[in-house]
Amino acid sequence: MRDSSNRLIDYLRISVTDRCNLRCTYCMPPEGVEKKRHDQLLSLEDLALAARAAASLGVRKIRLTGGEPLVRHGIVHLVSLIAAIPAITSLGMTTNGTLLAPLAADLKAAGLMSINISLDTLDPERYRELTRGGDIRQAIAGVEAAAALGFPLKLNMVVFPQTTPDEIASMRGFADSLGARLQRIAAYTLVDEKQDEHGMERPPRCATCNRIRLTSDGMLRPCLRSSLEVRFDPKHPEKSIREAVLAKPPCGGLCDDRTIAQIGG
Repeated sequence: MRDSSNRLIDYLRISVTDRCNLRCTYCMPPEGVEKKRHDQLLSLEDLALAARAAASLGVRKIRLTGGEPLVRHGIVHLVSLIAAIPAITSLGMTTNGTLLAPLAADLKAAGLMSINISLDTLDPERYRELTRGGDIRQAIAGVEAAAALGFPLKLNMVVFPQTTPDEIASMRGFADSLGARLQRIAAYTLVDEKQDEHGMERPPRCATCNRIRLTSDGMLRPCLRSSLEVRFDPKHPEKSIREAVLAKPPCGGLCDDRTIAQIGG
C-alpha cells in the first residue's frame, strides 16, 4: 500500500528483541536496555501474524532485526513461519554475527534468504572498543559460516568521521573475498538533524523510504527518526498496519524516546 506521500510501502522490519549480547557505542548504552517481561513482548505467533497481515497489504520484503535477533528464543521457528508466507519474496536478517556460526545452517533450512552482518572494523582492538568487549573472532566465524552456506551476504559498516579510507578499502577487500557486498552506513544518532546527503548506501533518503518497523513490544513505528507509533493489535492486524503506514511522515525528524537498538535500526 501507499502512504500519505504516495510512497509504496513494501518493506517491514521486525525487531524481535531489543536485547543484545554486545554494547556497541553508537547503538546501545553500556548497561544495555531494561529487560522486558515475557508478557510485554509479542509472541512468535503474533510476529508471524503481523508478517502475514503486512503481506496481505503489499509488503514483499521482511527483515528480522534486534537488538540482536539471535538472542531471541525460537528465532529459527519464527523464520520458518514467515518463510511460509507465499507473498514474501525477500526474508533477511541483520545480526552482529557473533552467535551466527552454530545457527546458520538451521536458519538456511528454515527459509532465511539473506543475511546482513554488522562489522565496522577488521581490527580486533578497535572492534573490542566499539562493541565494549566483543570478540571479533566470533563475528568473523559468523561471516564465514554464512558465506560457506551461500547466503547472499552484506557487511554493514558504520562509517565514523574518524574512519579512514584505508579501513573502508580493507573492509571492501574482505567482503569481495567472500562474495559479499559492503554497505557503508553513515554514523548518525536519532536526536540529530536528519541528513539525506551523506554519500553512502545508508540511511535511505526520506523521499524513497519504503519501510515501517515493528518493535518487539508491539509498537509499529512508521519512521525510524520519529516518535510516532501505533500499537499493533493482533485482533485487527491489517488495520494496525494500515494506520501506521498512513501515519508515516514525509520526512524524518527526531526520535528521543527509544534507542536505535529498541527500534531495530
